[in-house]
Amino acid sequence: MKTVLVTGASGLIGRHLCRLLETKGYSIHVLGRSMKKDISYKQFVWDIGSGTVDLNVFKGVNAIIHLAGANISEGRWTKTRQQEIRDSRVKSIDLLYNSVKKVGIQLEAFISSSAIGYYGAITSDTVFTESDSPAGDFIGGVCLEWELAADALEKHGVRTVKLRTGVVLTAKGGPLAKMVQPIQLRFGSALGKGSQFMPWIHVDDLCQMYVQSLEDPKMSGPYNAVAPEHVTNRQVTESIGAVLKRKIWLPNVPSFLLKLIFGEMAVIFLQGSRVSSSRIKKTGFQFQYEELDGALKNLLPFST
Repeated sequence: MKTVLVTGASGLIGRHLCRLLETKGYSIHVLGRSMKKDISYKQFVWDIGSGTVDLNVFKGVNAIIHLAGANISEGRWTKTRQQEIRDSRVKSIDLLYNSVKKVGIQLEAFISSSAIGYYGAITSDTVFTESDSPAGDFIGGVCLEWELAADALEKHGVRTVKLRTGVVLTAKGGPLAKMVQPIQLRFGSALGKGSQFMPWIHVDDLCQMYVQSLEDPKMSGPYNAVAPEHVTNRQVTESIGAVLKRKIWLPNVPSFLLKLIFGEMAVIFLQGSRVSSSRIKKTGFQFQYEELDGALKNLLPFST
């Protein structure tokens, strides 16, 4: 039985992924900021700020899946919050890297989350691929530092995979729940122009992608973790309404209002480009949910 260390296991994606790993026969070590009563796996604690970690977490570990990172859509992007977002991603990997060297284990793989924010918060005609350069905005810069930190393990001889993830759709919690609530109450509408693209992925497909990254020795480097279908914010809003049998009748939420409420962070709601899933599909990965309508019908209540 192989053992996988998972950071961020108490999060929305982490909980789904750990359940999947367990069904596939993996032993799981969880590394978090505190012990959780509702997590049954072996738990260990770290403190990224002080650079401390319980080194016992690495005993018998064959691979690491790194999901930890502060939510970019919570709270206004003050300088303090921006630093927290950056540190939670970069310093956490630095701590893992230094700890792996200290205990002297040879990992089979290091799988790190990243984000399509690598390409920037923009709306353009470009269909971004993994060969495109990182953007120069805040999120693009964070993603670049995030991935460079992961590359240190690759230079240390560890096969490293980085999954640039889009909007993850789940049945409970996450972005979809925030979109569903106003639509259920019949006052949902598209954001800004509504023409910005919204690269998305069903949580089941994302978790399967992590497992394949773990098990396929040929996989290395960045992969876009997004569904093949390209849809706009307006199309997503209308599709949710159709599945829930709710008519979208209100005008779009004005951009200035979102900027007033969220400040600089509003850009993640108002901008978005198409992102290609071609590279991950070339590995043989098969999406269970390639089209948004199918994903929504699987996830949403009252969809039958």
